[in-house]
Amino acid sequence: MSLLEKELSDVLEKVQNTKPLVHNMTNVVVTNFTANGLYALGASPVMAYAPEEVADMAKIAGALVLNIGTLSTPQVDAMILAGRSANAHGVPVLLDPVGAGATAFRTESALRILREVKVSLVRGNAAEIAHLVGESREIKGVDAGDTAGAESADLAVRAARALNTVVAITGREDVITDGLQCRIVSGGDALLTQVTGTGCLLTSVLGAFAAVERDLLLAGTSGLAFYGAAASRAAERTAAAGPGSFQIAFLDELAKLHPHSLKGHAAVREMQATGTGGWWVG
Repeated sequence: MSLLEKELSDVLEKVQNTKPLVHNMTNVVVTNFTANGLYALGASPVMAYAPEEVADMAKIAGALVLNIGTLSTPQVDAMILAGRSANAHGVPVLLDPVGAGATAFRTESALRILREVKVSLVRGNAAEIAHLVGESREIKGVDAGDTAGAESADLAVRAARALNTVVAITGREDVITDGLQCRIVSGGDALLTQVTGTGCLLTSVLGAFAAVERDLLLAGTSGLAFYGAAASRAAERTAAAGPGSFQIAFLDELAKLHPHSLKGHAAVREMQATGTGGWWVG
């Protein structure tokens, strides 16, 4: 096991040992799956949305996850109340800008949260992240075309620097960066795209990792890698059966994660800027 793999595994064990409370303000489509996924991982989910309690809940959580999948202005107002409370109490805030770019309201809601709350980590697909920094990428509904490698790395670094946060762009391969260091995480399986809420659950899983590890680049890398490993393992068991069986197997594999789960199922590569506009992948 390499030094980085040991560090990633240590974060997983922290999650499993401490069972962090993750406050999710997420969308109605994925609430049950998100809660079940966090329980399987070993975290403790709570879903609280009422403006009368979100500030109190956020301050006692290990992380706050804001997901704009099904949004309204009152919901965004409540998210900002929760986010400000989390900021005041040193609780990391994660944003999933679901469908940013699909409508002006979605884009502006995500940008409003970023203006009014200090967000620790943003996770989205390439189109969503691009729209947050004023770039145009094709998007249809809450889905988007996929990019990988250097193109995603360039976008992620631009976004991390512009938004002053850690950015994760997920797709065939995932890219995560703090604006200086950049990593590519491979793993997962195409079956993830056939189950509603796997991206939303991933952001909440990253919240669990961020709750126990102050180095958010390390926390995010670990969460992406172990999530991908669980999906890869589940796909091996159920590929012939279809997405319904995969969904159940995936929850099982999240529950069975251990320090050696990455072997043969997920990998992390470092990327460094060459100084000539390109990237070197280690």
